[in-house]
Amino acid sequence: MSIAGPQHTEGSPPTVAQVHASEEFAGLRRVFRRTIFPATAAFLLWYATYVLLAAFAPDFMSTRVVGNITVGLLLGLGQFVTTFAITMGYRRWADRTLDTTAGSLRARLEGGA
Repeated sequence: MSIAGPQHTEGSPPTVAQVHASEEFAGLRRVFRRTIFPATAAFLLWYATYVLLAAFAPDFMSTRVVGNITVGLLLGLGQFVTTFAITMGYRRWADRTLDTTAGSLRARLEGGA
């Protein structure tokens, strides 16, 4: 493990600044950002598209699909489905990727190993 900073000695726990400067923490942050930023951008684009369609394409959004069910209603319900799917996917990904790495980093830092 590589904890940066001249003040860190083997017997003392690292400071927050030293942990943040460590290569392992930087790698963890990189993996998080590489996944979360594109997923957030994609969801916001999807949400903005829905809002723009509702505002500027009311005829399209009011198109009936089956009975009284319209395209707007299906897309609106799709927002909920997408939100839950992203949440479950993130949780699964974080459990396998982030939590494992963060847990081992924490154990090494707390154990002083």
